[in-house]
Amino acid sequence: MLTAKQHELIRFIQDRLEETGISPSFEEMKDALDLKSKSGVHRLISALEERGFIRRLPNRARALEVLKQPENATSGGVRSASPSSLPDNVVSLQQASPKPRHEPANDVIEVPLHGRIAAGAPIEALEGQTSLPVPAALLGPGEHYALEVSGDSMVDAGIFDGDFALVKRTNVARDGEIVVALVNDEEATLKYLRRENGMIRLDPANPSHEPQIYQPAQVQVQGKLAGLLRRYH
Repeated sequence: MLTAKQHELIRFIQDRLEETGISPSFEEMKDALDLKSKSGVHRLISALEERGFIRRLPNRARALEVLKQPENATSGGVRSASPSSLPDNVVSLQQASPKPRHEPANDVIEVPLHGRIAAGAPIEALEGQTSLPVPAALLGPGEHYALEVSGDSMVDAGIFDGDFALVKRTNVARDGEIVVALVNDEEATLKYLRRENGMIRLDPANPSHEPQIYQPAQVQVQGKLAGLLRRYH
């Protein structure tokens, strides 16, 4: 059983997720429940989490998922519990049927940042590892990592020196896709992938650069471009 405030909070979180796909902030939850401080929200969240009604999504800011709901958490408002069976500040619960949920659109995911990658002549990639915070809305399903772009060979594709390429990890790609290609097991580059006359051609998006042509055994696809991040100074 939940208290009235716990019930009110879980209903508010679920309504916000269904309407916008975005978890409410602690400030929004505080205002919605008319609490004096965010510490009260933290206590309610922790209690709901301990009871298995919600969970915090890992590696993301302000991301909550509703796992089950009160039995009266349906559209049209909250029904009062029967005074003959329950105290006034308690409502009864039951396991809710699973509902599709939107991925929070404004949450941040920490993805591995693997050094620099050439958008020009191949350079050594995967120079150690840190992490880069990325809005979840920029990424689809699957495992992703980031590389800092060096060079100008992909400028006509809108990819500039200093951009961060967000890459979906995969070892397969179709012709015409922008890929991270590892050449001769030691150098990596960001290019359009083409297959031509039994060879692999890595095409730039800048007429001042020449295509690079290799034997298939020399090239390994290590990912496909999924998005870009750019800093403005």
